Amino acid sequence: MEEAQSAAVRATACTRAWLSSVLKGRTQWAPGLMEDGGVAVEVVLRDVSPNLATNFQIIPSDLVPMGMYWGARKTKSGFGVPVVLMSPRCRDRPACKLLPPSGVARTATAWLEPAPGGGSPRLVLGHPIRTRGVYTGYNYWPLAEDSSAFYAAALADSPIRRLSIWNLLGGREMGRRAGVYLLEDYDPNKRTLVMIHGLGSSPVTWARLSNAIWADPILRANYQVWQVVYETNEPILVGRHRVERHLDAAWEMLDPPGTSAARRNIVLLGHSMGGAISRLLMIDSKDEVWSAAFAKPVSALAGSSNDLRALEGMFRFAPYPGVRRGIFLAAPHQGSPTAGSFVGRTVNRLVGRRSPELTSLRRVAAENESAVPPSLRSHFLEDNINSISTLRGDQPVMAAARALTIPCGTAFHTIAGRRPGKSPPGDGIVPLESAILPGAASTLVIEAGHNVHEYDEAIAEVIRILHEDMSSGSQPRCDTTVAGDTD
Repeated sequence: MEEAQSAAVRATACTRAWLSSVLKGRTQWAPGLMEDGGVAVEVVLRDVSPNLATNFQIIPSDLVPMGMYWGARKTKSGFGVPVVLMSPRCRDRPACKLLPPSGVARTATAWLEPAPGGGSPRLVLGHPIRTRGVYTGYNYWPLAEDSSAFYAAALADSPIRRLSIWNLLGGREMGRRAGVYLLEDYDPNKRTLVMIHGLGSSPVTWARLSNAIWADPILRANYQVWQVVYETNEPILVGRHRVERHLDAAWEMLDPPGTSAARRNIVLLGHSMGGAISRLLMIDSKDEVWSAAFAKPVSALAGSSNDLRALEGMFRFAPYPGVRRGIFLAAPHQGSPTAGSFVGRTVNRLVGRRSPELTSLRRVAAENESAVPPSLRSHFLEDNINSISTLRGDQPVMAAARALTIPCGTAFHTIAGRRPGKSPPGDGIVPLESAILPGAASTLVIEAGHNVHEYDEAIAEVIRILHEDMSSGSQPRCDTTVAGDTD
């Protein structure tokens, strides 16, 4: 056995040395025969992503920087050399839109092996999980894996962080990228973990948490990570409506009948404003939100059918189908005093206001001014409403939405930060009294700033909750268990 182990180690070292040599002069690869220095090698793909293009790059995983994970590379030892396979995203089918604009990046493991019958040697590129492993004689070797490198490689040159800030100030490029993005191939049998970022942020904010999920073999086998990109300069109710439409569009492409296990088992994970949107995706507005915005039913309002339909999408909504659990991190469920501060008022003047939903709102309000409560007329008629203004605690429409509760059949969890010396107690942006909701299945408060989702304690708590979700065979109940200090 020791001799076989030694041979496996030498074979992996040989593959690593060969790749290091040939990758210096070759950037594009494809299945089939290729020559290097007069030596023919057959490139064989085993269980790799069908979303990869015919021509792709091979990047050794250990060359991919881990800065976005704060240096935390997650690996598993085994046979072969972990690599990242990268190609441009496809354009030949609607579901290509669910792949990141930066391209397709997938985890793989590479090794060299002799071909049957003495033909050209093979460079095999296999999936570290689906391929299972390699048999040599009577010996079985699980494949080595680097679960961190593929996402870091995909975002190495992405402008998404910069675009998220410009979007808050009125930039339009983020809107063109808005939608749901799948980081791995869709699996109808896995649960769906939908990550929704916060104000002025982007999906990159989930890097450390995603890295921890992919490194957990049980979670990796049972969850697929979806990340949502949306325009954060819009009012929260517009954001909720947009995220709902993005999710609908994704499901229409992936599961039109809506019968898959993935569609019936959704966990929403939201940070900051993304957490507030996640909560809104889990509640029934009934007539309360509409009545806070208009004194008349929609049937009694003048306006075009398109404008009235847009307003109904904003002010009337039901729990999103298939959502069984929500996890809210540093979410301003009851608003944030920062929105009313000097800084908040200054940023409020800068934040863009160009959404078609608000244009519809302004037109309908102008035609039905008597139906708009006096306290809202200036906001609706002058287009004086955006993501910052709707975080104010005294905003009437959002006050009505905040009074609504999540149905008892859907569990939710809150994670919040508290910085020493802050008054009111909280993370410096969101007070604890706004982040913590009664009826939560669990509540955890840690010493952290507003980026609580990047702290080890919060990441460990999300991992715990996801394992708990897997063990819950039936719809979860609204039991309340408090973890940590919430005083």
